[in-house]
Amino acid sequence: MTRSGIAVGEVLRDGRPKATSPPVLGDHRNLYAVTSDGSGKFIPLESGINQLAIVRAPDGLRRPAILISSSPHKVGRAETPWQDYFDVDNGHIRYYGDNRTVGRDPAICRGNATLLLAQDAHMDPLPAVRAMAIPLLFFRRVTVGQRQKGFVRFEGFGLIDKVERVVQRQRGENRTFSNFAFDFLVLDLAEDDETFPWAWIKARRDRSLTLDETLKAAPRSWRRWLVAGSVGSERLRRRVARRLVHSREEQLPLPGSRDALLLNAVYRSFDGRKVEFEAVASWVAERVLKRSGTYRHVGITRASADGGFDFVGRFDVGEGFGQAKLVVLGQAKCENPSTPTNGLHVARTVARLRRGWLGVYVTTSYFSDRIQQEVVEDRYPVVLINGRKLVEELRQAMVEEGVNLDRILAGIAETHGDITDLSDPDQVLFEA
Repeated sequence: MTRSGIAVGEVLRDGRPKATSPPVLGDHRNLYAVTSDGSGKFIPLESGINQLAIVRAPDGLRRPAILISSSPHKVGRAETPWQDYFDVDNGHIRYYGDNRTVGRDPAICRGNATLLLAQDAHMDPLPAVRAMAIPLLFFRRVTVGQRQKGFVRFEGFGLIDKVERVVQRQRGENRTFSNFAFDFLVLDLAEDDETFPWAWIKARRDRSLTLDETLKAAPRSWRRWLVAGSVGSERLRRRVARRLVHSREEQLPLPGSRDALLLNAVYRSFDGRKVEFEAVASWVAERVLKRSGTYRHVGITRASADGGFDFVGRFDVGEGFGQAKLVVLGQAKCENPSTPTNGLHVARTVARLRRGWLGVYVTTSYFSDRIQQEVVEDRYPVVLINGRKLVEELRQAMVEEGVNLDRILAGIAETHGDITDLSDPDQVLFEA
Protein backbone atom coordinates (compact mmCIF):
# COMPACT_ATOMS: atom_id res chain seq x y z
CA MET A 1 0.00 0.00 0.00
CA THR A 2 1.46 3.34 -1.10
CA ARG A 3 2.31 5.75 1.71
CA SER A 4 3.65 8.85 -0.08
CA GLY A 5 0.58 9.42 -2.27
CA ILE A 6 -2.60 7.75 -3.47
CA ALA A 7 -2.31 4.85 -5.88
CA VAL A 8 -4.72 4.68 -8.80
CA GLY A 9 -7.40 2.18 -7.78
CA GLU A 10 -6.67 2.43 -4.05
CA VAL A 11 -9.72 2.23 -1.79
CA LEU A 12 -9.72 4.70 1.13
CA ARG A 13 -11.93 4.82 4.21
CA ASP A 14 -14.21 7.85 4.28
CA GLY A 15 -15.17 7.64 7.95
CA ARG A 16 -17.52 9.80 9.99
CA PRO A 17 -16.96 11.96 11.89
CA LYS A 18 -14.01 13.19 9.84
CA ALA A 19 -10.68 12.82 11.59
CA THR A 20 -7.01 12.46 10.68
CA SER A 21 -6.47 9.80 13.32
CA PRO A 22 -6.02 6.90 13.23
CA PRO A 23 -4.14 6.79 9.88
CA VAL A 24 -5.61 3.36 9.07
CA LEU A 25 -9.21 2.29 9.64
CA GLY A 26 -9.56 -1.46 9.40
CA ASP A 27 -7.91 -2.60 6.17
CA HIS A 28 -7.91 0.81 4.50
CA ARG A 29 -6.07 4.06 4.90
CA ASN A 30 -7.97 6.99 6.36
CA LEU A 31 -8.92 9.37 3.53
CA TYR A 32 -8.58 12.42 5.78
CA ALA A 33 -5.21 11.38 7.13
CA VAL A 34 -3.89 10.86 3.60
CA THR A 35 -5.19 14.25 2.39
CA SER A 36 -4.40 16.32 5.47
CA ASP A 37 -2.49 19.56 4.93
CA GLY A 38 -1.87 20.11 8.63
CA SER A 39 -4.34 23.01 8.89
CA GLY A 40 -7.11 20.98 10.46
CA LYS A 41 -9.38 21.60 7.45
CA PHE A 42 -10.76 18.44 5.88
CA ILE A 43 -11.31 18.01 2.16
CA PRO A 44 -14.97 18.15 1.08
CA LEU A 45 -16.35 15.03 -0.60
CA GLU A 46 -20.03 15.15 0.27
CA SER A 47 -21.23 16.39 -3.12
CA GLY A 48 -20.57 15.23 -6.63
CA ILE A 49 -18.49 18.31 -7.47
CA ASN A 50 -16.42 19.59 -4.56
CA GLN A 51 -14.15 22.64 -4.45
CA LEU A 52 -11.12 23.13 -2.24
CA ALA A 53 -11.09 26.63 -0.78
CA ILE A 54 -9.40 29.40 -2.77
CA VAL A 55 -5.91 30.31 -1.52
CA ARG A 56 -4.48 33.85 -1.56
CA ALA A 57 -0.87 33.13 -2.55
CA PRO A 58 2.03 35.58 -3.15
CA ASP A 59 1.34 35.55 -6.92
CA GLY A 60 -2.45 35.72 -6.73
CA LEU A 61 -5.55 33.65 -6.03
CA ARG A 62 -5.76 29.97 -6.92
CA ARG A 63 -8.08 27.06 -6.27
CA PRO A 64 -5.99 24.02 -5.28
CA ALA A 65 -8.26 21.35 -6.82
CA ILE A 66 -11.77 20.23 -7.67
CA LEU A 67 -12.75 16.78 -6.37
CA ILE A 68 -15.21 14.77 -8.44
CA SER A 69 -17.18 12.06 -6.65
CA SER A 70 -19.46 9.51 -8.30
CA SER A 71 -21.85 7.16 -6.51
CA PRO A 72 -22.69 4.17 -8.74
CA HIS A 73 -24.88 2.57 -6.06
CA LYS A 74 -27.28 5.54 -6.31
CA VAL A 75 -27.88 5.18 -10.05
CA GLY A 76 -31.60 5.15 -10.86
CA ARG A 77 -32.70 7.03 -7.75
CA ALA A 78 -34.53 10.33 -7.98
CA GLU A 79 -31.42 12.24 -6.89
CA THR A 80 -29.24 10.46 -9.49
CA PRO A 81 -31.30 9.77 -12.64
CA TRP A 82 -28.18 9.23 -14.74
CA GLN A 83 -25.15 6.98 -14.85
CA ASP A 84 -21.59 8.26 -15.01
CA TYR A 85 -19.21 6.33 -17.23
CA PHE A 86 -15.69 5.49 -16.05
CA ASP A 87 -13.15 4.04 -18.50
CA VAL A 88 -10.06 5.04 -16.56
CA ASP A 89 -7.79 2.49 -18.27
CA ASN A 90 -8.43 4.35 -21.52
CA GLY A 91 -8.23 7.77 -19.90
CA HIS A 92 -11.89 8.75 -20.20
CA ILE A 93 -14.69 9.62 -17.77
CA ARG A 94 -18.13 10.92 -18.77
CA TYR A 95 -19.65 12.71 -15.83
CA TYR A 96 -23.07 14.32 -15.55
CA GLY A 97 -23.46 17.65 -13.78
CA ASP A 98 -25.56 18.53 -10.75
CA ASN A 99 -28.79 19.88 -12.20
CA ARG A 100 -31.88 17.71 -11.85
CA THR A 101 -34.60 20.38 -11.70
CA VAL A 102 -37.07 20.87 -14.53
CA GLY A 103 -37.00 24.38 -16.00
CA ARG A 104 -33.77 25.50 -14.34
CA ASP A 105 -30.73 26.71 -16.27
CA PRO A 106 -28.09 24.02 -15.52
CA ALA A 107 -25.30 26.63 -15.79
CA ILE A 108 -26.35 28.29 -12.54
CA CYS A 109 -26.02 25.09 -10.46
CA ARG A 110 -23.01 25.38 -8.20
CA GLY A 111 -21.14 22.31 -9.39
CA ASN A 112 -21.80 22.90 -13.06
CA ALA A 113 -20.77 26.54 -12.75
CA THR A 114 -17.52 25.47 -11.08
CA LEU A 115 -16.60 23.12 -13.93
CA LEU A 116 -17.69 25.56 -16.65
CA LEU A 117 -15.32 28.15 -15.21
CA ALA A 118 -12.52 25.58 -14.94
CA GLN A 119 -12.85 24.47 -18.56
CA ASP A 120 -11.61 27.81 -19.91
CA ALA A 121 -8.07 27.27 -18.64
CA HIS A 122 -8.16 23.55 -19.51
CA MET A 123 -8.87 24.33 -23.16
CA ASP A 124 -6.87 27.53 -23.61
CA PRO A 125 -4.08 27.53 -26.22
CA LEU A 126 -1.88 29.90 -24.20
CA PRO A 127 0.56 28.36 -21.65
CA ALA A 128 0.20 31.41 -19.39
CA VAL A 129 -3.55 30.75 -19.08
CA ARG A 130 -3.11 26.98 -18.71
CA ALA A 131 -0.76 27.66 -15.80
CA MET A 132 -3.82 28.76 -13.80
CA ALA A 133 -5.73 25.53 -14.56
CA ILE A 134 -7.33 23.69 -11.67
CA PRO A 135 -6.59 19.94 -11.50
CA LEU A 136 -9.55 17.56 -11.20
CA LEU A 137 -9.30 14.54 -8.90
CA PHE A 138 -11.65 11.61 -9.47
CA PHE A 139 -13.20 9.37 -6.83
CA ARG A 140 -15.89 6.68 -6.95
CA ARG A 141 -17.82 5.40 -3.97
CA VAL A 142 -17.54 1.62 -3.75
CA THR A 143 -19.03 -1.23 -1.79
CA VAL A 144 -16.68 -3.15 0.50
CA GLY A 145 -18.15 -6.41 1.72
CA GLN A 146 -21.77 -5.60 2.53
CA ARG A 147 -21.09 -1.94 3.26
CA GLN A 148 -22.22 0.55 0.61
CA LYS A 149 -21.11 3.65 2.49
CA GLY A 150 -17.81 4.94 3.79
CA PHE A 151 -15.38 3.84 1.07
CA VAL A 152 -14.02 5.68 -1.97
CA ARG A 153 -11.70 4.51 -4.73
CA PHE A 154 -9.24 6.92 -6.26
CA GLU A 155 -9.58 6.92 -10.07
CA GLY A 156 -6.81 9.35 -11.02
CA PHE A 157 -6.66 13.01 -12.01
CA GLY A 158 -7.08 15.05 -15.15
CA LEU A 159 -8.81 17.78 -17.14
CA ILE A 160 -12.03 18.75 -18.88
CA ASP A 161 -11.82 17.53 -22.46
CA LYS A 162 -15.30 18.44 -23.71
CA VAL A 163 -18.60 19.82 -22.41
CA GLU A 164 -22.00 18.98 -23.89
CA ARG A 165 -25.46 20.24 -22.97
CA VAL A 166 -27.84 17.29 -22.70
CA VAL A 167 -31.47 16.55 -21.91
CA GLN A 168 -32.30 13.94 -19.26
CA ARG A 169 -35.50 12.41 -17.96
CA GLN A 170 -36.56 12.40 -14.33
CA ARG A 171 -36.75 8.98 -12.76
CA GLY A 172 -40.27 7.55 -12.95
CA GLU A 173 -41.75 10.69 -14.50
CA ASN A 174 -42.47 11.88 -18.02
CA ARG A 175 -40.57 15.13 -17.44
CA THR A 176 -37.21 16.21 -18.80
CA PHE A 177 -34.57 18.69 -17.69
CA SER A 178 -31.36 20.18 -19.06
CA ASN A 179 -27.93 19.30 -17.72
CA PHE A 180 -24.28 19.18 -18.74
CA ALA A 181 -22.23 16.11 -19.60
CA PHE A 182 -18.52 16.58 -18.95
CA ASP A 183 -15.96 14.43 -20.71
CA PHE A 184 -12.84 14.25 -18.56
CA LEU A 185 -9.41 13.31 -19.84
CA VAL A 186 -7.58 11.19 -17.25
CA LEU A 187 -3.86 11.96 -17.33
CA ASP A 188 -1.16 9.32 -17.19
CA LEU A 189 0.69 8.58 -13.94
CA ALA A 190 3.06 5.91 -15.28
CA GLU A 191 6.13 8.07 -14.67
CA ASP A 192 4.94 8.61 -11.10
CA ASP A 193 4.63 4.86 -10.50
CA GLU A 194 0.83 4.94 -10.83
CA THR A 195 0.67 7.09 -7.71
CA PHE A 196 -0.80 10.56 -7.39
CA PRO A 197 1.47 12.85 -5.29
CA TRP A 198 -0.90 14.41 -2.78
CA ALA A 199 2.04 16.57 -1.72
CA TRP A 200 1.26 18.61 -4.83
CA ILE A 201 -2.26 19.43 -3.64
CA LYS A 202 -0.87 20.16 -0.19
CA ALA A 203 1.58 22.58 -1.80
CA ARG A 204 -1.22 24.20 -3.82
CA ARG A 205 -3.12 24.74 -0.55
CA ASP A 206 -0.09 26.43 1.01
CA ARG A 207 -0.60 30.19 0.78
CA SER A 208 3.12 30.86 1.24
CA LEU A 209 4.08 29.14 -2.05
CA THR A 210 3.90 30.57 -5.54
CA LEU A 211 2.35 28.58 -8.37
CA ASP A 212 5.79 27.85 -9.84
CA GLU A 213 7.00 26.54 -6.49
CA THR A 214 4.05 24.14 -6.25
CA LEU A 215 4.89 22.62 -9.64
CA LYS A 216 7.96 20.92 -8.17
CA ALA A 217 5.58 18.36 -6.64
CA ALA A 218 3.24 18.05 -9.64
CA PRO A 219 2.90 14.83 -11.67
CA ARG A 220 5.09 14.75 -14.77
CA SER A 221 2.12 14.48 -17.10
CA TRP A 222 0.64 17.70 -15.69
CA ARG A 223 3.90 19.60 -16.23
CA ARG A 224 4.08 18.31 -19.80
CA TRP A 225 0.48 19.28 -20.46
CA LEU A 226 1.17 22.83 -19.28
CA VAL A 227 3.73 23.10 -22.09
CA ALA A 228 1.96 21.12 -24.83
CA GLY A 229 -1.69 21.92 -24.17
CA SER A 230 -4.46 20.17 -26.09
CA VAL A 231 -2.07 19.37 -28.95
CA GLY A 232 -0.19 16.92 -26.73
CA SER A 233 -3.03 15.82 -24.46
CA GLU A 234 -3.70 12.56 -26.32
CA ARG A 235 -0.10 11.47 -25.76
CA LEU A 236 -0.58 12.19 -22.06
CA ARG A 237 -3.90 10.35 -21.73
CA ARG A 238 -3.81 7.34 -19.41
CA ARG A 239 -3.69 4.16 -21.51
CA VAL A 240 -3.17 0.90 -19.70
CA ALA A 241 -2.77 -0.80 -23.07
CA ARG A 242 0.48 1.08 -23.58
CA ARG A 243 1.96 -0.82 -20.69
CA LEU A 244 1.23 -4.05 -22.52
CA VAL A 245 3.22 -2.84 -25.50
CA HIS A 246 6.72 -4.29 -25.84
CA SER A 247 9.62 -2.41 -27.35
CA ARG A 248 11.64 -3.61 -30.33
CA GLU A 249 14.46 -4.55 -27.96
CA GLU A 250 12.11 -6.72 -25.90
CA GLN A 251 10.94 -8.61 -29.00
CA LEU A 252 14.32 -9.47 -30.48
CA PRO A 253 17.38 -11.24 -29.05
CA LEU A 254 20.24 -9.10 -27.78
CA PRO A 255 22.41 -8.09 -30.76
CA GLY A 256 25.45 -10.35 -31.07
CA SER A 257 24.02 -12.98 -28.73
CA ARG A 258 23.69 -16.69 -29.55
CA ASP A 259 19.95 -16.27 -29.98
CA ALA A 260 20.47 -13.35 -32.39
CA LEU A 261 22.72 -15.57 -34.49
CA LEU A 262 20.12 -18.33 -34.30
CA LEU A 263 17.34 -16.00 -35.47
CA ASN A 264 19.43 -14.84 -38.42
CA ALA A 265 20.16 -18.48 -39.26
CA VAL A 266 16.43 -19.25 -39.31
CA TYR A 267 15.78 -16.26 -41.54
CA ARG A 268 18.53 -17.30 -43.97
CA SER A 269 17.34 -20.92 -43.97
CA PHE A 270 14.01 -19.92 -45.50
CA ASP A 271 15.24 -17.10 -47.70
CA GLY A 272 13.84 -17.83 -51.15
CA ARG A 273 11.50 -20.54 -49.86
CA LYS A 274 9.51 -18.68 -47.23
CA VAL A 275 6.41 -20.81 -47.80
CA GLU A 276 8.21 -23.60 -45.95
CA PHE A 277 8.43 -21.38 -42.87
CA GLU A 278 4.71 -22.01 -42.34
CA ALA A 279 5.51 -25.39 -40.76
CA VAL A 280 7.82 -23.70 -38.25
CA ALA A 281 5.11 -21.16 -37.45
CA SER A 282 2.56 -23.91 -36.86
CA TRP A 283 5.07 -25.76 -34.67
CA VAL A 284 5.84 -22.75 -32.45
CA ALA A 285 2.12 -21.91 -32.18
CA GLU A 286 1.53 -25.43 -30.86
CA ARG A 287 4.30 -25.12 -28.28
CA VAL A 288 2.94 -21.79 -27.03
CA LEU A 289 -0.75 -22.70 -26.94
CA LYS A 290 -0.45 -26.21 -25.49
CA ARG A 291 0.74 -24.71 -22.19
CA SER A 292 -2.79 -23.36 -21.68
CA GLY A 293 -4.85 -26.19 -23.18
CA THR A 294 -4.76 -28.90 -25.80
CA TYR A 295 -3.57 -27.95 -29.27
CA ARG A 296 -4.03 -30.07 -32.35
CA HIS A 297 -2.11 -29.27 -35.52
CA VAL A 298 -4.34 -29.71 -38.60
CA GLY A 299 -2.06 -28.58 -41.41
CA ILE A 300 -0.69 -25.76 -43.50
CA THR A 301 -2.64 -24.32 -46.42
CA ARG A 302 -1.77 -24.40 -50.09
CA ALA A 303 0.06 -21.26 -51.17
CA SER A 304 -2.42 -20.61 -53.97
CA ALA A 305 -5.54 -20.83 -51.79
CA ASP A 306 -4.71 -19.84 -48.23
CA GLY A 307 -7.55 -17.30 -47.93
CA GLY A 308 -5.42 -15.00 -45.79
CA PHE A 309 -3.95 -17.60 -43.42
CA ASP A 310 -1.09 -20.09 -43.59
CA PHE A 311 -1.92 -22.86 -41.12
CA VAL A 312 -4.91 -24.28 -39.28
CA GLY A 313 -5.21 -25.88 -35.87
CA ARG A 314 -7.66 -26.52 -33.06
CA PHE A 315 -7.33 -25.34 -29.48
CA ASP A 316 -9.34 -27.15 -26.79
CA VAL A 317 -9.88 -25.68 -23.34
CA GLY A 318 -11.44 -27.70 -20.53
CA GLU A 319 -12.57 -31.30 -20.81
CA GLY A 320 -15.67 -33.45 -21.22
CA PHE A 321 -19.00 -31.66 -21.23
CA GLY A 322 -17.34 -28.37 -20.29
CA GLN A 323 -14.83 -28.42 -23.13
CA ALA A 324 -14.64 -25.48 -25.55
CA LYS A 325 -13.12 -25.93 -29.02
CA LEU A 326 -11.62 -23.05 -30.97
CA VAL A 327 -10.50 -22.88 -34.57
CA VAL A 328 -6.94 -21.55 -34.83
CA LEU A 329 -5.94 -19.61 -37.94
CA GLY A 330 -2.25 -18.85 -38.30
CA GLN A 331 -0.19 -16.41 -40.31
CA ALA A 332 3.53 -17.02 -40.89
CA LYS A 333 5.99 -14.32 -41.94
CA CYS A 334 9.69 -15.01 -42.38
CA GLU A 335 10.95 -11.43 -42.45
CA ASN A 336 14.17 -9.55 -41.94
CA PRO A 337 14.53 -9.15 -38.14
CA SER A 338 15.61 -5.53 -38.58
CA THR A 339 12.26 -4.49 -40.09
CA PRO A 340 8.89 -4.54 -38.24
CA THR A 341 6.23 -6.84 -39.61
CA ASN A 342 3.66 -5.31 -41.92
CA GLY A 343 0.54 -4.16 -40.10
CA LEU A 344 -1.59 -4.92 -43.14
CA HIS A 345 -0.79 -8.61 -42.77
CA VAL A 346 -1.90 -8.54 -39.13
CA ALA A 347 -5.10 -6.75 -40.16
CA ARG A 348 -5.67 -9.36 -42.87
CA THR A 349 -5.43 -12.14 -40.29
CA VAL A 350 -7.89 -10.36 -37.98
CA ALA A 351 -10.31 -9.83 -40.87
CA ARG A 352 -10.47 -13.59 -41.53
CA LEU A 353 -11.46 -14.49 -37.97
CA ARG A 354 -15.01 -15.56 -37.24
CA ARG A 355 -16.70 -15.68 -33.88
CA GLY A 356 -15.04 -18.31 -31.71
CA TRP A 357 -11.83 -18.38 -33.76
CA LEU A 358 -8.35 -17.60 -32.49
CA GLY A 359 -5.61 -16.04 -34.58
CA VAL A 360 -1.87 -16.66 -34.25
CA TYR A 361 0.66 -14.48 -36.04
CA VAL A 362 4.27 -15.68 -36.11
CA THR A 363 7.15 -13.56 -37.39
CA THR A 364 10.95 -13.68 -37.35
CA SER A 365 10.76 -9.93 -36.86
CA TYR A 366 8.90 -7.74 -34.34
CA PHE A 367 5.61 -5.86 -33.98
CA SER A 368 5.38 -2.07 -33.97
CA ASP A 369 3.91 -0.20 -31.01
CA ARG A 370 0.89 0.80 -33.10
CA ILE A 371 0.05 -2.78 -34.07
CA GLN A 372 0.37 -4.05 -30.51
CA GLN A 373 -1.73 -1.24 -29.09
CA GLU A 374 -4.45 -1.79 -31.68
CA VAL A 375 -4.61 -5.51 -30.87
CA VAL A 376 -4.86 -4.81 -27.14
CA GLU A 377 -7.30 -1.91 -27.25
CA ASP A 378 -9.61 -3.53 -29.81
CA ARG A 379 -9.39 -6.86 -27.96
CA TYR A 380 -8.55 -8.84 -31.07
CA PRO A 381 -8.27 -12.58 -30.33
CA VAL A 382 -4.77 -12.80 -31.84
CA VAL A 383 -1.63 -14.29 -30.26
CA LEU A 384 1.48 -12.41 -31.42
CA ILE A 385 4.70 -14.44 -31.52
CA ASN A 386 7.82 -12.37 -32.24
CA GLY A 387 11.34 -13.33 -33.28
CA ARG A 388 12.63 -13.54 -29.74
CA LYS A 389 9.91 -15.95 -28.64
CA LEU A 390 10.47 -18.05 -31.78
CA VAL A 391 14.17 -18.59 -31.14
CA GLU A 392 13.60 -19.21 -27.43
CA GLU A 393 11.33 -22.13 -28.36
CA LEU A 394 13.80 -23.39 -30.97
CA ARG A 395 16.70 -23.14 -28.53
CA GLN A 396 14.74 -25.03 -25.87
CA ALA A 397 13.80 -27.77 -28.37
CA MET A 398 17.46 -28.10 -29.45
CA VAL A 399 18.45 -28.61 -25.82
CA GLU A 400 15.61 -31.05 -25.15
CA GLU A 401 16.44 -33.21 -28.17
CA GLY A 402 20.18 -32.67 -28.15
CA VAL A 403 20.37 -31.75 -31.84
CA ASN A 404 21.33 -28.72 -33.92
CA LEU A 405 19.10 -26.26 -35.76
CA ASP A 406 19.15 -28.14 -39.06
CA ARG A 407 17.90 -31.34 -37.40
CA ILE A 408 15.16 -29.44 -35.55
CA LEU A 409 13.95 -27.75 -38.74
CA ALA A 410 13.99 -31.05 -40.63
CA GLY A 411 11.90 -32.67 -37.91
CA ILE A 412 9.42 -29.78 -37.94
CA ALA A 413 9.00 -30.14 -41.71
CA GLU A 414 8.02 -33.80 -41.20
CA THR A 415 5.57 -33.25 -38.33
CA HIS A 416 4.04 -29.91 -39.32
CA GLY A 417 4.57 -29.60 -43.07
CA ASP A 418 1.50 -31.53 -44.18
CA ILE A 419 -1.02 -29.76 -46.40
CA THR A 420 -4.67 -29.42 -45.37
CA ASP A 421 -7.44 -29.35 -47.97
CA LEU A 422 -10.15 -28.15 -45.59
CA SER A 423 -12.62 -25.99 -47.49
CA ASP A 424 -13.97 -24.57 -44.23
CA PRO A 425 -11.82 -24.38 -41.07
CA ASP A 426 -14.96 -24.83 -38.94
CA GLN A 427 -14.84 -28.50 -39.92
CA VAL A 428 -12.11 -29.09 -37.34
CA LEU A 429 -14.65 -28.40 -34.57
CA PHE A 430 -16.58 -31.57 -35.46
CA GLU A 431 -13.62 -33.93 -35.51
CA ALA A 432 -12.82 -36.12 -32.54
